[in-house]
Amino acid sequence: MTISMHGKRGLVMGVANDHSIAWGIAKAMHEAGAELAFTYQGESFGKRLAPLAAEVGSDIMVDCDVNDDASMDLAFQTLKDRWGTIDFVVHAIAYSDKNELAGRFINTSRDNFRNSLTISCYSLIDVARRAEPMMPDGGSIITLTYQGANRVTPFYNVMGVAKAALEAAVRYLANDMGPQKIRVNAISPGPMKTLAGSAIAGARRTFRHTEQNAPLRANATLEAVGGTAVYLASDAGAFTTGEIIRVDGGFHVIGMPQPENLV
Repeated sequence: MTISMHGKRGLVMGVANDHSIAWGIAKAMHEAGAELAFTYQGESFGKRLAPLAAEVGSDIMVDCDVNDDASMDLAFQTLKDRWGTIDFVVHAIAYSDKNELAGRFINTSRDNFRNSLTISCYSLIDVARRAEPMMPDGGSIITLTYQGANRVTPFYNVMGVAKAALEAAVRYLANDMGPQKIRVNAISPGPMKTLAGSAIAGARRTFRHTEQNAPLRANATLEAVGGTAVYLASDAGAFTTGEIIRVDGGFHVIGMPQPENLV
């Protein structure tokens, strides 16, 4: 079955490069017929994004800092002036000081805790509040999470707490925005070879471990995550909200390594 997104317009936030999950989602949505706009933060990310946006036929790129209310307001006002309404938002934004991901969680600093939770979780709430008036006929908001929200994952530390808060925010937003027919969901891929993933110590070993032990014996691809996002943002996902959709080859169901990998 081919799911169509023809006639739908939406914002993708957080494309870092052509290996990022947000780009996999954007590409899949474009292929399904959606019209896209993008935000980025800072000149260097803007330069990386420009050729990708052009590849999917988009000429809407807005510099947006989720820590700055004026920047957020300007980004959504720019989108409103251009389109008036939108059908979906993809929120692929998270951050933590990578130096605090390598040590013990107990040593998380107050400043990094606050910054990690603000950028990785509160920004979704901030985005949803601004997107709501631009979705008069309903819509879809999608964010990205990770299994470290639910189970202790080495080297994930405060990001696990931030993602746990993000998943709770998804459920509360889904309830708040449901009467307006706006669905809010999260996709939880397994480890992926992205710019964000490479900042986590032990990323290669984690990637290899999940690949060897997931029921499908494979990690998720950008195409698989993109396809899931297309479903959630399309009319096919009209009655799916408040969910954490796992796209991890089934790794989340495994209680211990496969017999051949036990030591």
